[in-house]
Amino acid sequence: MPASSRGFDGGKKINGRKRHIVVDTTGLLFTVVVTAANVTDREAAQVLLTRLTRKFFLLRLVWADCDYTGPLVDFAAKALRLALTVVKRERACRASWCCPAGGW
Repeated sequence: MPASSRGFDGGKKINGRKRHIVVDTTGLLFTVVVTAANVTDREAAQVLLTRLTRKFFLLRLVWADCDYTGPLVDFAAKALRLALTVVKRERACRASWCCPAGGW
């Protein structure tokens, strides 16, 4: 990929690209969007959720972590007819194999 697809996210200290993924409750992959690291999670999520609802038009509920809040919830509800529920972690995961939602 060309250098123009790379960026720097100062908040997460990431240089390069970020991957935004949607899986079902069993971990099966639904949709992936790869962006430059300087693209905000909320901007990437609009593209991600739009692709998701085109492929899975019966889907009505999506759980997301705390990076996907704010106007994105309204966008999902109004434009996509999708209930976006933000799940907040009770505590940070300590093991490297732990997923952000506290599963696995």
